[in-house]
Amino acid sequence: MATQTPSTFQIPAHVPPDLVRPVQIAEGADFLNGPPHAYMARLHDTCPPIFYRTSPSFGGCWSLIKHEDAMFVLRRPEIFSTRGATPFPRDPANPFRFIPLESDPPEHRKYRSLLEDQFSPRGVARLEGKIRVLANELIDKIIDKRECEFTEAFGRPLPVSIFLDLMGLPLEMTDTFVKWAVDLLHSEDRAIMGQTMKLITDYLKEQIEEKRQHPDDGVMSRIVHARFDGVPLSEPEIFGFNIFLFIAGLDTVFATMNNMWAWLAQNPERRREIIARPQDINAVVEELLRVWSVTFSGRTVEQDVVLRGVRMKKGDKVNAILPACNFDPEIFPNPTKVDFDRPRKPILAFTLGVHSCMGAHLARLEIKVALQEWLRRIPEFSLKPGTEIEYRPGGVIGPHHVPLVW
Repeated sequence: MATQTPSTFQIPAHVPPDLVRPVQIAEGADFLNGPPHAYMARLHDTCPPIFYRTSPSFGGCWSLIKHEDAMFVLRRPEIFSTRGATPFPRDPANPFRFIPLESDPPEHRKYRSLLEDQFSPRGVARLEGKIRVLANELIDKIIDKRECEFTEAFGRPLPVSIFLDLMGLPLEMTDTFVKWAVDLLHSEDRAIMGQTMKLITDYLKEQIEEKRQHPDDGVMSRIVHARFDGVPLSEPEIFGFNIFLFIAGLDTVFATMNNMWAWLAQNPERRREIIARPQDINAVVEELLRVWSVTFSGRTVEQDVVLRGVRMKKGDKVNAILPACNFDPEIFPNPTKVDFDRPRKPILAFTLGVHSCMGAHLARLEIKVALQEWLRRIPEFSLKPGTEIEYRPGGVIGPHHVPLVW
């Protein structure tokens, strides 16, 4: 997605003035101090179902907050393409697509098939024992201290370690990788984002060459050595696939867990309800994912279309505000209430359709195991006195720090 500064961006002529809203999403004091999820839930009371959002950082786009509209868009890649779906700066001398995100059917199916066995429910189930062992090792390090900074002690190392192991990347680089992800996803400075993209690019290119010379069982090596009908992937394909997985795998799950644990720390009665209902852990995970989803889903309009009476033209940008869609009162009555007995309906924490998140099954398993093991061993905990939960701007919504005591 090209950057459109306030000085160069103009609202397209076909956008009705009454649908333009300067809504702050992923940036701005109103959003960050809302807090963010409450702010997005209130959009159903303050905005039309589809509105044109103007942003000081990225120009303008159509914004969706209704569950039905998001499902319509996400399921129709022939109308709403993922072309140009990501806002990250790229070097014109190194053109690439984020794969499989920025590929549409039928090509998209080819890329996803490469990793299906590892990220399928059966594939990730093989990791449950490893995740459970790691969760307990992390708890062992902190339980007697009776306090921790959750992000650094548990929320980040659990999913990031599993992810790096899957990719075949060195665990000792975890802190560096996480810093790169934070600088890329949460910086409001395009220069910092550009510098960070270069650091990631240079590192991954070195690793790609290393995997080419010394294959292993990791995802990165598998991509490097992939063949389709005997034809290897091109260099831009190999790089685009690996950098997309690298960025996507480092921030979303631990941001989600930060949200959940901050809520658990402040709601002891709901925490005890989870402990008392071990048989309902899957429903618990699904409801917490609904309430604490952390990402958005961008598309580019490929052909003129009318949605809910709103005329969108080819080339327009569309953004499904997934957390707001998960607060749609028409689908989830009393949507801000955490209700573990809700009738099962599709949530949009991991988008939907052909571009649904490949890591969704792994994320669900990691959160399930994390809840089970943490609540088994540290059932009573709270936020450290004096804590104010702060949020960073960016495309993944989660608390900056979650200091806990027990």
